This record gives sequence, C-alpha cells and structure tokens, in this order.
Amino acid sequence: MKIEQIYTGCLAQGAYYITSAGEAAIIDPLRETQPYVERLEKDEVELKYIFETHFHADFVSGHLDLNHKTNASIVYGPTAKPEFEAIIAEDGQIFKVGDITIKVLHTPGHTLESSCYLLIDEQGNEKALFSGDTLFLGDVGRPDLAQKATDITQEDLAGLLYDSLYHKILPLNDDITVYPAHGAGSACGKNMQKETVDTLGNQKETNYALNQNSKESFIKAVTDGLLPPPAYFGMNVMMNKKGYHSFDEVLSKGLHALKPKQFEEIAEASAALVLDVRNNGEFAGEFIPQSVNIGLDGDFAPWVGALIADVNQPILLVTKLGDEEEAVTRLSRVGFDHILGFLEGGIEAWKNSGKETDSVHRISAGQFEKR
Repeated sequence: MKIEQIYTGCLAQGAYYITSAGEAAIIDPLRETQPYVERLEKDEVELKYIFETHFHADFVSGHLDLNHKTNASIVYGPTAKPEFEAIIAEDGQIFKVGDITIKVLHTPGHTLESSCYLLIDEQGNEKALFSGDTLFLGDVGRPDLAQKATDITQEDLAGLLYDSLYHKILPLNDDITVYPAHGAGSACGKNMQKETVDTLGNQKETNYALNQNSKESFIKAVTDGLLPPPAYFGMNVMMNKKGYHSFDEVLSKGLHALKPKQFEEIAEASAALVLDVRNNGEFAGEFIPQSVNIGLDGDFAPWVGALIADVNQPILLVTKLGDEEEAVTRLSRVGFDHILGFLEGGIEAWKNSGKETDSVHRISAGQFEKR
C-alpha cells in the first residue's frame, strides 16, 4: 500500500493517490488529469475509483476527465445528486482497492453530501482518514456554503457538522493520519495550520473546533468571523455537479496565438477581459490600456476567482513567453474556461505594432508618506 499527497500550493489543495496490489484510487483530483494518467501507466496500476469528498466550491475537480480517460467509477457520499453517472455510496459502504479497504463516513455539515473516507490496511487496521472539507488541520470546513441550495441556515449546517465530527470522527483512534483537502490559504476555512498532514490525536488536542464543551459553543465558534465566500464558489459547485468542457479542449482553445491586430479585434468584439499575468513590476512598466494584472506568482487562481468572479467571462491573455500553458491551466482549475487566446509575442509585439500602452509610476511607502 502507498499513499501520496499531491499538494497544489496556489489552491492550498490536497489530492491523494493510493495504490495497492495493482489497483489505485484517487481522491479529489485536480482539473488537469494527464499527470495522473501518466503516473498510473508508470506504476502499472489500474485506477478503480475516483472518490469525491463533496461538490467542491473553490476548484473544479478532474473527476469527469479522469473517468473518461480511465473508465474508473466516480464515488460520492450519500445525498449527492450529480448530473452524470456516479456511485452514490451509503454511509458505511466498503470499497476494495487491491488489498486495502476504503470505508465511507457520511459527515454532513460543510455541505450536505460531504463525506470522509477511512482507509483500512491489509491487516484490518484503520490507518488514514481522508477528511475532505469536514476536518482541516487546526480548523473545520465552513458551514455556510450549502445555504443557497437548501432551506437551511449556517447554524443548522454547523449543528450537522458538530454531529459528524463528535459522533463519527472523534471516536476514531488517535494514531490515524488525517489527510485534509486543504491547508492554510484556502477560503474553505478560517484557521488552518500550515502543515498538511497530522495525526487525529494531535488534532483532538490542538484543534479549537474539536474542543468545544457543547454543541451551542461549537456552532458559535465555527460561525464567528466568517467572511462572505468568493463569488465564483457557487459557479464551481455547479460545474462539479453538472459537468464541464474537458481540460484538453479548454487548453487547446486557450493556446490560440493571436497577432496584435487579431487580439485587439477579438477584445473589442467579445467584450473580453484582457488579463495580464506578468509580475506587477513588469506590468507597471508597460501594459495594454484597461487590462487587469494578476501575476502568476503566488495565489493566482484564488485572486482570479475573487476579482473576476464570473467564470463565464471571456478572457484574453498577456503572458511572458512560455507562461501561456501555465496561465490557462491555473485559470481552468477555478473554472475560468472561456479563454479566447493569448497575445503572440507578448507586450513587445503589441508595442512594436505601434499600439498604445500605459504605465504606472510606482513609489515606495516612504516616498508616499513624504508626499
């Protein structure tokens, strides 16, 4: 048996690759699935199941593309209603992967279909908990994301989350390893630790949400100070629930190279947003008028989701040479699939064609204070 965490820093998201006796399972895969396919081929294992802990709000899962490429079954927990073929598991249902067992624990609260997956090894020992957005390290999943889809309040959801954690998770052994779906930097929680793996025993001692003396105090603690979720969250949920264009198709369209004249014509005709993904220093020196700058360095995808919000917004890209594919990939991870192409030759080509540019005069904090 082997468990590998595949962590993506810009999303603060953990996917999991599990193998045993020639079979594999993947939990909460990223949008771009070719690396998984290549890994399966390299390891000479067959992907049997794609486990989804819930309908994700902060990123688009690769479950559908991975299913199409491998024929592995997609698995959700109880009450999930995807608009595509999937196994809707019962609470406590067992799935065999090679010589190991994965048990479904229905843990509603973050969302109504949220489930954790308990891994039981070849000797029958409970070894790992893939906790999704139910339990983070130092925190628990925010209980306000399912309100708009149901006649339920965030306090009601927090109460369900309390029951899930205190009745199903806390009774588990202390030496179980917790593998959450997110770490520090994710908007799915408010108090996450920088670590991405821990023992359940340590979380029982250090996680504020697991140390409340009553259901009422738990509800107050987990709902206090919640900021409104980013606008794109609901749209990502719908993509994960209803389906989406394949990543390969999105990438092919997004990598359409456009000469400056074509770029300008498409921008005007489509009301596309010109997104410049160079770093802010390069952007400040020279940029296309009315373009928006969100640099690829750092938390690019969440900033795109927060600032642009509408995943249906047409986008034209300005990048550094060689960054085009990375930009399209990162946009697709949060559902921004309507990428019409990129400026061939970048800002230099735009400038050399005689087209207008703007610049920003930057000053230091000290200079600003003196003014």
